[in-house]
Amino acid sequence: MHDPTAQLVKMANQIGSFFQAQTPADPAAAAQAVAAHLKSFWAPSMRGQLIGQLDAGGATQLLPIVASAVRSHRAKLLPQASS
Repeated sequence: MHDPTAQLVKMANQIGSFFQAQTPADPAAAAQAVAAHLKSFWAPSMRGQLIGQLDAGGATQLLPIVASAVRSHRAKLLPQASS
């Protein structure tokens, strides 16, 4: 069976790897950049699906930097959140 979250996790991990490489000495800045990218470029439904899977104990393949970004910037990333 196809896991619809798998592609989101793959894309999120690519974003996380990029920003982690940009600021290797500052994980907080990398997490902020990941969250900002997700907010700017991902559809609200995509962000909601990723958050929902993470909340349900899924999306276990997320890189730690991505999981941290989603958890620490959750309110900003939720689909109903404004700017």
